[in-house]
Amino acid sequence: MNAASRKALSPRAAALPYWLREFSLIRAQVLAFVLTAALAAAAVTASRWYFHQARDYQAWAQQKRNGARDRLFNAETEKREIRLYQPQYAALRERGLIGKENRLDWVDAIRQVQEQRKLLPISYELAPQQPVRLDPATPLGGYRLHGSRMNLHMDLLHEGDLFVLLDDLRQRSFYSAQECSIKRAATGLPTPLAPTLTADCTLNWLTLTPAPAPQIAQQWRPQ
Repeated sequence: MNAASRKALSPRAAALPYWLREFSLIRAQVLAFVLTAALAAAAVTASRWYFHQARDYQAWAQQKRNGARDRLFNAETEKREIRLYQPQYAALRERGLIGKENRLDWVDAIRQVQEQRKLLPISYELAPQQPVRLDPATPLGGYRLHGSRMNLHMDLLHEGDLFVLLDDLRQRSFYSAQECSIKRAATGLPTPLAPTLTADCTLNWLTLTPAPAPQIAQQWRPQ
């Protein structure tokens, strides 16, 4: 093959494929397709994000609605319980079980019983108030139980004087008798009002005080 023939064939050998030569005819359509595909992908991604956000918000709103419904139910239940137990609550508060401790009332109750029952002299020593440990399963309805220990000493004409004192005090307030001991009194010549026995008791005066309100954690809210 001569040089003229090779020169004539070289343009055909270097020619581009037909689809590439004619790409300019569909360039605008291809660019539009790529742009449309990119916008569609972005729209799908955005729709999925909004879907998850909407689902989270719906779950949060459902939780809030359930919480409001539960609070309403609890409020109605508490109203019924208040109407039912209000007389008992007032009676317990009147006797000093509910609220701050009132040591003057306890001392005054002992003095009144002593005077009314014509008992022999009574002495006592009252310790500071302390929390009472209970079984964790014991329901106290949002209150804490406290006790104030009293060491009580009294002279007795007979054992019945001690029982009278304890029974009368139980009608006026709330306490638990931890221990009591009775022994013969060391006296000289017997007289009509001379004590024949002495008693030493440890009493725990009880009070219920409201427990501190628990701190409410901040709830998460979808953005």
